[in-house]
Amino acid sequence: MEFEASGIGEECGVFGCVAAGEWPTQLEVAQVLTLGLVALQHRGQESAGIVTSDGGNPPTYMSHKGMGLVNSAFPPEALLKLRHGNLGICHTRYSTTGISELLNCQPFVVDTLHGRIAVAHNGELVNSRALRTKVMRHGVGLSTCSDSELITQLLALTPPMEGLDSPDWVARIKNLMTETPTSYSLLIMFKDVIYAVRDPYGNRPLCIGQLVPVSKLHGSGAGEEDTEGWVVSSESCSFQSIGAKYYREVLPGEIVRISKRGIETLNVVPRPEGDPPAFCIFEYVYFARPDSIFEGQMVYTVRQRCGRQLAIEAPTDVDLVSTVPESATPAALGYAQQSGLPYTEVLCKNRYVGRTFIQPNTRLRQLGVAKKFGVLTDNFAGKRVVLVDDSIVRGNTISPIIKLLREAGAKEVHIRVASPPIRFPCYMGINIPTKEELIANKPQFKDIAGYLGKPLCSVSQQHCGLQRILLLLLWVCRCRQCGVLDCGGAGYSRPGGGRRHAEPDGLQKIQSRPLHRLSDWEISSGAGVVAAVRTSQQIQSVQN
Repeated sequence: MEFEASGIGEECGVFGCVAAGEWPTQLEVAQVLTLGLVALQHRGQESAGIVTSDGGNPPTYMSHKGMGLVNSAFPPEALLKLRHGNLGICHTRYSTTGISELLNCQPFVVDTLHGRIAVAHNGELVNSRALRTKVMRHGVGLSTCSDSELITQLLALTPPMEGLDSPDWVARIKNLMTETPTSYSLLIMFKDVIYAVRDPYGNRPLCIGQLVPVSKLHGSGAGEEDTEGWVVSSESCSFQSIGAKYYREVLPGEIVRISKRGIETLNVVPRPEGDPPAFCIFEYVYFARPDSIFEGQMVYTVRQRCGRQLAIEAPTDVDLVSTVPESATPAALGYAQQSGLPYTEVLCKNRYVGRTFIQPNTRLRQLGVAKKFGVLTDNFAGKRVVLVDDSIVRGNTISPIIKLLREAGAKEVHIRVASPPIRFPCYMGINIPTKEELIANKPQFKDIAGYLGKPLCSVSQQHCGLQRILLLLLWVCRCRQCGVLDCGGAGYSRPGGGRRHAEPDGLQKIQSRPLHRLSDWEISSGAGVVAAVRTSQQIQSVQN
């Protein structure tokens, strides 16, 4: 919940659909796209856009964009003009680059030498300033400050070895991936196909679903002949509402062609110098919907396992376990199961306020937090409560909640946090506050219980196995000279110039081990995998 009120947000969700079989299709592609976007609404509430194509030669593109929520951006009359599409891509936006206005709304559509393309993008380019300069030196003007338009124009540039008759999209995409190693998941629509692309580090999620008849949705009997279409999405949580089965993830660096004939891997671009993958930790901690699947496991299960580990590392003598709704709920349930304590709700969330981290204006975020919760006094009056939250970012949100519970009759309030301390900003599409604003970097962090307000019994921001996840899964490297967090070691250009330096001690061992799933590492016991000083900025040691 602290993520919400602290203004931490992620840029965007993307979704695409291609009808299988003969065209024109009977599948309502525009409806599928709209429902897919609704399921990804938690990834952005500022604007939304849909582009459909009939897949002809030349294709006819139809598009509609609007500000606000998906349901308000796409009235029935807007969907009518999109209804003849056989394929399409769409996008819901939270801005980390570019201001919040319709001009920056995706997908972007441009004319190229070989025809029109549409592009939807999730992420943020780590070297966008240099790329903008390069594109402009080719005589190409940019009408927005969005990274997504920059990607579109880079794709429109003709690679040196491409012939004049037909575009080599693999070469164009590989050229883009060479120019900027991270962070992006892309959907590119050209004529009758959609190309799904994930950066070599796999920093942003992307997965593929198979549209099947409703009668075969929950069974195991659906084959290729039952396919009604293919969908691709930032998260698999969008599949069930449109009648699709989870098929697989797009691999890091993979270029997948999706057409009415099926899916085909065209190429897999390796990471530079054999670097390990760098999937974003915040998807697991907060951003993703709990029913989404990443790396073969459900997000809910990962959060619950972290809560179990938190109970092992930071037990306390209380009467009940509760949560700050809603992303911390699985961790709280895991904490309760491991500790043998009852789980009870103590806060009632007003679901109509909206997700406050999505609001780009600070004043709107603060007002959203103030209206967000009511207290369920009968559940905890006179009792000792351990409250599990997903994060402490600035530390200015949990304190009013503690005060609220104390004034409502809680005997004691203990805080347990199911993620590591956040010490550095991110330059890969997550709108994290400045280093100076983060509570983990302030002197008060050493006495965080006193800082957040007494009387309360304890505040423990344990690593709960997530310190290992942060290191082992994401290979998060901090430059010791400049203090910049480098997710994935991509070697990006910092705002002040220069590139990343040596990794923290112990990471060489991590680099040598293939890591694909959290289950590859035992996180049910806390001893002996990573030894770290919990409030230190330096990793002390990494043990096998």
